[in-house]
Amino acid sequence: MTAPTLACEKFQQLMRYLQAVGIDADEVARSAGLSVADIALSDPVSRLPALHYSRFYKKAVLALQALNSRVPWAAGVGTDAFEMLCRAVIGSATLREALEKAQRFSCVLEPVTGNKVTLEDRGEHIRLHFHWTAKDVTSLFAPQHWYRSTGAQAVTLTSGLLVWHGLVSWLVGHPIKADAACIAGPSVSDSYAEAVASVMGVRPSFDAVQTYLHIESSVLEYRVVQDYESLQAFLDETVLQLIQIEQRPASVGEAVKRLLGSDFSKGMPGFSDIAARLHLSESSLRRRLLEEETSFQVLKDELRCDIAKDYLSDSQAKLGDIAERLGFTEPSSFGRSFRQWTGMTPSAWREQFTTKSTATSG
Repeated sequence: MTAPTLACEKFQQLMRYLQAVGIDADEVARSAGLSVADIALSDPVSRLPALHYSRFYKKAVLALQALNSRVPWAAGVGTDAFEMLCRAVIGSATLREALEKAQRFSCVLEPVTGNKVTLEDRGEHIRLHFHWTAKDVTSLFAPQHWYRSTGAQAVTLTSGLLVWHGLVSWLVGHPIKADAACIAGPSVSDSYAEAVASVMGVRPSFDAVQTYLHIESSVLEYRVVQDYESLQAFLDETVLQLIQIEQRPASVGEAVKRLLGSDFSKGMPGFSDIAARLHLSESSLRRRLLEEETSFQVLKDELRCDIAKDYLSDSQAKLGDIAERLGFTEPSSFGRSFRQWTGMTPSAWREQFTTKSTATSG
């Protein structure tokens, strides 16, 4: 899959913004491995790796956080408080549990962050509200000479809602469909509204009384498919992860693998169980996997092969124990399957791994 890219104009806008709030853009860019001079001289429509922007943005947020902890943009993505909130919800079993934790945690952190989320249950639908309460820092982060200063309130609220849409979609492993998105602020421009609509799949309504996403309540029972390992990758490159959610649907195959788990000594979840936990019909799940050029069996084999290699890299682990953890009744069955997956026996793979590790460490 092609790595996502962004127009150089995004880099240039961030660079100009940092200068507008009195931050040394050159120093921030250098800390992210970029050159302000190169960015400034580049064609605004040229494409640059989104990964570079993600790192640039993260360094920029650290600089903004030094000015004031209540960073208004994108619900504080990249700040220490945002990371703490993500860590607080990641162990949740369902989206309902995750959002209830997020509500409690964000309310506690509100004096530090200036924002919070609240969940409103309206029967067949829910409203996920985003609140920005630190209006006293607006002049600090949106000085009058900045080109978007007049629309700062709407940008704060809209970007916060976008982040929460992306975050809940990431948690459950596929995009969440919103029926409505309301913003308690004036529209910035038609092009801005269209850009938001392209991400959330619904055109935002501005000048609303409150800022919220209107979503079917059934999503609350969706399983959280992310774990602490995937969270770390998300936090390392949060902006890139959110850009990827914007530019392409989340991988259903990845979600299936996470739901399958890693200990199969008591058997693996079946296809119908996985489909139910993803709130997809079996035919829809089969079609989505086909669109990703894979299948349930291929995913199971890939997962067991990867886990088997992890176990085999431990020279003390016995083949019989590994076979049992992977759900095989006999070591010989495990050996045949592993040879199918890799073209090697488990013992041969382990020997090759040990030889390579010894050569590398030597």
